[in-house]
Amino acid sequence: MTGAEPPAPVPASTGTVTTAVPARLDRLPWSRWHWMVVIGLGTVWILDGLEVTIVGNVAGRIAEDGSGLDISSAQITGLAAALYVAGACSGALFFGWLTDRHGRKKLFITTLVVYLAATALTAVSFESWWFFLFRFLTGFGIGGEYAAINSAIDELIPSHYRGRVDLIINGSYWLGAIGGALLSIVMLDTDIFAKDLGWRLSFALGVVLGLVVLLVRRHVPESPRWQYIHGQGEKADRLVTSVEREIEREKGERLPPPAGEITIHQRKSIGFGLIARTVFGRYPRRAILGLSLFIGQAFLYNAITFGFGTILITFFDVPTGSTGYYFAVIAAGNFCGPLLLGHLFDTVGRRIMISGTYLLSGVLLFATAWLFDSGSLTATTMTACWCVVLFFASAGASSAYLTVSEIFPMETRAMAIAFFYALGTAAGGISGPLLFADLTESGVVGDTVLAFQIGAGLMCAAGLVAAFLAVKAERRALEDIAEPLSTAAPGAAGTGAAGTAGSGGPSA
Repeated sequence: MTGAEPPAPVPASTGTVTTAVPARLDRLPWSRWHWMVVIGLGTVWILDGLEVTIVGNVAGRIAEDGSGLDISSAQITGLAAALYVAGACSGALFFGWLTDRHGRKKLFITTLVVYLAATALTAVSFESWWFFLFRFLTGFGIGGEYAAINSAIDELIPSHYRGRVDLIINGSYWLGAIGGALLSIVMLDTDIFAKDLGWRLSFALGVVLGLVVLLVRRHVPESPRWQYIHGQGEKADRLVTSVEREIEREKGERLPPPAGEITIHQRKSIGFGLIARTVFGRYPRRAILGLSLFIGQAFLYNAITFGFGTILITFFDVPTGSTGYYFAVIAAGNFCGPLLLGHLFDTVGRRIMISGTYLLSGVLLFATAWLFDSGSLTATTMTACWCVVLFFASAGASSAYLTVSEIFPMETRAMAIAFFYALGTAAGGISGPLLFADLTESGVVGDTVLAFQIGAGLMCAAGLVAAFLAVKAERRALEDIAEPLSTAAPGAAGTGAAGTAGSGGPSA
């Protein structure tokens, strides 16, 4: 290999290894290898958006006579949705625990297989209980994806690009939502597909796309950061060396030397008790930050998206069959936010951008509520207001996933993502619908205004928390933001990639 040679790792049998792997990964320029990682890991969010949107849009058709399934629309949007959420929460926690113990690669393959199998079996549902079971298992797989994928992405992407890449990948959910909204319009056209076929093909298409993702994902490697902590230092070194050589051939120049080394005690596994004590005992302020960000975005999104179709139909007389077009528009606004604002999280900084997007989206939703209450909006202008709100809210919501995946030690990363994702999903998917269903379906303007104000208020509150507690993680190595629990000499583990516990001390 050309360029600076990494130090030879101490044999794993000693239980201690000195390595420059984190610094070597962070100094890599953007390359075709990074695109492979992004495509292999990130595209599943598109499938998630496609899946969730299709289910919402085909609920009415599945409930009709002749659909091949004896189930009501209320059961699909109520019980089936709740089971999907419950599956996502439990899957995140279960697979998050396994991801920290057994590695990123094994789990991001396993969770995708679970998701694909459950989606395929949903398409062939013949009884309501079958549909409910596999909606739960589909959620179980997608919940595991969030923990395995976010941890792998953050550990493989260089620190200079980590923020924007993470935001855009999480925001790509809305590309799937656009596809799901438009696809459902075609699939529900009885001039093209029979009543008992179109909705099944909608699920089947998601399976086909997922199989393509699986083929690409097979080539995404294990996280070298996970490997060197779990007694696989030589494998981590060989992997990074091969990536460096590939990138040097692509760029035609030598790579700069890595910025530093880290010495750690290798472990096979980390106990759950140590993980909990670390997240809530060592980093209580960061735990409050994560909870605030997830709960705030969960309630804002439920305030808007949970009843958007009902609001358009009830207050603006939009035909039921046309709501998909409006949803495609607000989904586009959601995707554009992370796409256009993502780089600012790496340049302007995390604290300003996280707090700014949360506060601005909350204030704009308050303004939308006031305009709606005064009768100043039409279906088109209401949708335009939602687009502007969600442009900023989507960047903020995606930054919540980025935040919890980078501000805790590497050994706890997947479980931290899983915990905060599960809590936010439960708040948004259980408490949210229970709170907002009656408000948005009552037909009373004041009730819908209240729903908007609740979501806006919680988003603003989370923004204020971020203004004080957000960690300045932009362009910093993960090991600098939160020192690994396995570091051989905590607080004095070297420079650069070695890092310390992060700004503000261990409780920051």
